[in-house]
Amino acid sequence: MSNPLLEVENVYAGYVKDLDILQGVNFKIYPGELVAVIGPNGAGKSTLAKTIFGLLTPHTGKITFKGENIGGLKSDQIVQRGMCYVPQIANVFPTLTVEENLEMGAFIRNDSLQPLKDKIYATFPVLAERRRQRAGTLSGGQRQMLAMGRALMLQPSLLLLDEPSAALSPILVNNVFEQIRQINSSGTAIVLVEQNARKALEMADRGYVLEAGRDRFSGPGSELLNDPKVGELYLGVKTTH
Repeated sequence: MSNPLLEVENVYAGYVKDLDILQGVNFKIYPGELVAVIGPNGAGKSTLAKTIFGLLTPHTGKITFKGENIGGLKSDQIVQRGMCYVPQIANVFPTLTVEENLEMGAFIRNDSLQPLKDKIYATFPVLAERRRQRAGTLSGGQRQMLAMGRALMLQPSLLLLDEPSAALSPILVNNVFEQIRQINSSGTAIVLVEQNARKALEMADRGYVLEAGRDRFSGPGSELLNDPKVGELYLGVKTTH
């Protein structure tokens, strides 16, 4: 197997000094993989995504991306190395049009953006229909697609998605997950931080279950789905004795 694209080793991090939310997390993703991060509220899932992306600095431990230690780098430096992050909220510019949002996503490129925009519109046809519409007038699902499309304008090798299905209707959840699958099948590695644990594991190559800031379980998505311990604790499955 190739080297990991991203590796997190024994990372401790948090928002307040001496109060770590991540308590020695280990995590890795290989090129082209889709890896789900699930767990109860407060387990540290979003904190892990923010720490990987440089929004939080690890107090101890190591984060390696493409063989380089990126712990302590700023987010814009990490973007230039080929990683993009889509936060759960405030992930589009509401007063700008769909097209302007996509262009903002490509702020570090100096080549023609039209071929990239065309590719995004082919992936998300609804964005093509609404390209002149202000992002603030889109539905929640359309905003999520725009946020992912904007991140893809940089053609990242790794996309971090933080709770992409949060507050969406079941139909839109299916739609967004289908788009995530499509992005991954085109070769982009994806870290999927997700409350909808069952759906995330169904489509993931591998998964990690975080609990109280530690990686409690990890393995192929299908194995975690069928693990009675994971089922009872995190998927709401009653096991019969």
